[in-house]
Amino acid sequence: MSLVLPTRARSSAALVLAGVLWGTGGLAGSLLGDLAGLHPLAVAAYRLLVGGGVATLFVLLKGGALPRTPEAAKRVFVVGGLFALFQASYFAAVALSSVSVATMTTIGAAPVMVTLASVRKPQPWTLVSMLGTVAGLVLLRWSPDEPAHLFGGLACALLAAAGFAVLTLVTAKPVEGLEPLSTTAFGCLTGGLLLSPVAGWFGMALPLHADVLAVACYLGAVPTALAYAAYLRGLADAHPVLGALSAVLEPLTAAVLAAVLFGERLGVTAWCGAAVLVAALAVGYWRPEPR
Repeated sequence: MSLVLPTRARSSAALVLAGVLWGTGGLAGSLLGDLAGLHPLAVAAYRLLVGGGVATLFVLLKGGALPRTPEAAKRVFVVGGLFALFQASYFAAVALSSVSVATMTTIGAAPVMVTLASVRKPQPWTLVSMLGTVAGLVLLRWSPDEPAHLFGGLACALLAAAGFAVLTLVTAKPVEGLEPLSTTAFGCLTGGLLLSPVAGWFGMALPLHADVLAVACYLGAVPTALAYAAYLRGLADAHPVLGALSAVLEPLTAAVLAAVLFGERLGVTAWCGAAVLVAALAVGYWRPEPR
C-alpha cells in the first residue's frame, strides 16, 4: 500500500497540472490569433508544430531517439492523427457555434465516452462525478444568448470529444521504448504537419514580432508540450476516466483567469458551476474507478 499511494498521488498531480496548463492555452491561442491575424486552424497548427518542435528538441538533447519499432511508429502516427482531429474539430465547432458551446460539449462529452468505452459497470461515485462534471460545465458556460440552431457546431464538438476520448484510451496503454514526453513530441509534430495543408489554405504567415513570437512559443511549450507530457505521464498510473475528468480543469482555469486578468465578471450561475466542477473532480480523485 505504501508504494501505491505515492504513485497515485503523482499521477493525480500530473493530471491536475495538465488541466490547469490547458486552461491557459485558450487565452494564449486567442491572443496569438489577434496579434498575428491568424485563422483558428492556423493557430492550432502552430500550437502543435511549436509544441512538437520544442519537445522533440528536448528529447534529442536528453539523448532520446526517433521511434525505432513498428509499434512505436504506429503509436506516434495514431497520436498525431488524433491531435489533428481533436484540434480541427474543436475549432470547427467554435466557428459554427461559439467558444462556450464548443468547450462545454467537447469537455463534457469526453469523460462520458471514455467511461462507456472502458468501464462495463461504472461505480456509483464515477457516475456522480460525471453527472456533476456535466452539470458544472453547463452552469459555468451556459448563456441565455446562445442561438438554438447549433447542430453543426455540436456535431463537430462531439467529434472533438470522440478524438480526445480515443486519445485518452490509446495512450493509457504504454508502448515499450516510447515515453510520455517522446509520445507528446513526435505526436504533436505529426499532428501539426497533418494540419498544416488545411491551415495553409487560410494563411499561416506569422509576423516576426517579439510579442507574437513570445506568445507562439508559450502556446507551444507550456499548454501543449508540457501539458500533454504531464497528461500522458499521469495516464500511465491512473484510470482513463480520471484522465478525461481532469480535462474539465481547462474551462475552469480559463474562466478564472479571464475574470482575474481581463475583468470578465462571472455571474452567480457561473460561480455555482465552478463550485460543482471542483466538487465533481474531488469525488473523481477521492473514489477513482479501479484499473
